Amino acid sequence: MLLSIMGTPNAVVIAVIVMLALSLSRIHVVLSLAIGAFVGGLVAGMPLANVTDVSGEVAQTGIISAFNEGLKGGAQIALSYAMLGAFAMAITHSGLPQQLAGSIVRRLNQGQNSQTGEKAVKWLLLSIILVMGVMSQNVVPIHIAFIPMIVPPLLLVFNRLKIDRRLIACVITFGLVTTYMFLPYGFGAIFLNEILLGNIRTSGMEVKDINVMQAMAIPALGMVAGLLLALIHYRKPRLYQTNDIDTVDHQKAAEQPQPSAYRSMVAAIAIAVCFAIQLMYQDALVLGAMVGFAVFMMLGVINRNAANDVFGEGIKMMAMVGFIMIAAQGFAAVMKATGDIQPLVENSMAMFGGNKGMAAFVMLLVGLLVTMGIGSSFSTLPIITAIYVPLCISLGFSPLATVAIVGTAGALGDAGSPASDSTLGPTMGLNADGQHDHIRDSVIPTFIHYNIPLMIAGWIAAMVL
Repeated sequence: MLLSIMGTPNAVVIAVIVMLALSLSRIHVVLSLAIGAFVGGLVAGMPLANVTDVSGEVAQTGIISAFNEGLKGGAQIALSYAMLGAFAMAITHSGLPQQLAGSIVRRLNQGQNSQTGEKAVKWLLLSIILVMGVMSQNVVPIHIAFIPMIVPPLLLVFNRLKIDRRLIACVITFGLVTTYMFLPYGFGAIFLNEILLGNIRTSGMEVKDINVMQAMAIPALGMVAGLLLALIHYRKPRLYQTNDIDTVDHQKAAEQPQPSAYRSMVAAIAIAVCFAIQLMYQDALVLGAMVGFAVFMMLGVINRNAANDVFGEGIKMMAMVGFIMIAAQGFAAVMKATGDIQPLVENSMAMFGGNKGMAAFVMLLVGLLVTMGIGSSFSTLPIITAIYVPLCISLGFSPLATVAIVGTAGALGDAGSPASDSTLGPTMGLNADGQHDHIRDSVIPTFIHYNIPLMIAGWIAAMVL
C-alpha cells in the first residue's frame, strides 16, 4: 500500500518492510536488520563496496562501508548494556535478590497466619512487584533478572489469593516499560539520552534545551491509564492448580537464610554509588555500573577468582540486546546513505496534505509495527528517527513534540511483542509451573492495555506540545 502511494519504490520503505517481514517470520532480528539494510542499499543503487575516483577519493559510498560505519555508533550503547549486565550479576551473586524473595514469602506467611485480609495481602504483593519492576530499570538496574528470582516462589501465594496472573504480567510490564521511557536514569538514560535524543540530534534537530521528561510525560500517563484499566479488567478471582513446583519453590524461598548484614550493606553501597554517579554526571551509566561492580570486589563480596565468571555471565545476559542495537545503528546508517529519506519525507508530506494529526497517527502506527517485529524499543529508535525527524521538521512539529512522537513510536509495541523482554520476562516467572501461556496471558493483555492508551496519549502529546 505504501509503495503504491509513494509511486516510485523507495529504498527505505522496502528495507523496513523486508526487515519487519523477516522478523515476523522468526528470522533472528540481527540477521533481519542486516539483510534489510543490504536490500535497501541495493534498491537505491548503492554498490556493495566504495567506488573511488582516479585520485583515490571515495566517489560513492558502498553498502558495506556505510553499514560498518553505522555499527560504530552502537558501541557506547552496547557497552552500557554489557556493564549493566555485569553489575546485575554482581547483585545476584551477593544473594540479595534471593534473600529478598525469602523475606517476602516469610512475611506473607506470617501475615496469613495472623489472619491478615486477603485483599491487603493482594495489594501488598502487587505493590511490591510494581516497585521492583520500576527499580529494576534504574536504582537496581538488573532489568528482567529479578523476575525468575522473585516471582516463582510467590506463585503458591498467588494461587491461594486467586490473583489473575494476567494482571501480574501487566504490572511487571508497566514497571519495565514506563520507567525507561520516562525517567532518564539507568536503562532510561540509554533510551532517552543516548538513543532518543542522540539520534534526533544526528538527524538534524537541536535538542540541547529539551526536557525529555516533559516531552514523555503525556505518553507515560497513557501507560498509567493502561495499568488502571488492567487493574479493573483483571480484578476478578482466577483459579490455578497448585502443583509440586509451586510448593517446592515457595518452600525453598521460605527456607532462605536471613540476609547477611554485611553482604546486604555492600550491595546497598554499590547500588547507591551506581545511582549517585548517574545523578552527578550526564551519560555516566557505564562509569556507574563499573564503579558499582568494583565496590563488590573491593569489599570482598566477589573475590578475584570469581570476578571473571560473574562479569562474563552478566555480559552474556545482555549481549543479545547489545548486538541488536548495534545492528540497528548499521541499518539506520545505510538508510541515510541511500539518499531516499528526503524523497520519502516529501512524498509523505504530499500524502498527508500537511495534516499534522494524520501524520502523527501514521508515524506512531509504523513505530508500533516495527517494534512488534523487532521486539526492542531500543533498536527501533535508530531505524525510525532518520525518517521521522525530517518529516516532523517539514510538518512544523516543535522539538518537544518531535521527541514525544519519536519516543512514543519507539516505545509502542514493546508491551505486546512476542519477542520483547517486557513480555518474555513476566512469562519466564509466571509460567514456572506451566499455567501461564505466553501469547494469551502476557502478549495479548499487555498489547491491549498499553499500546492503545499509549498511542492515544502519544498523539495527544504531538498535538499539544
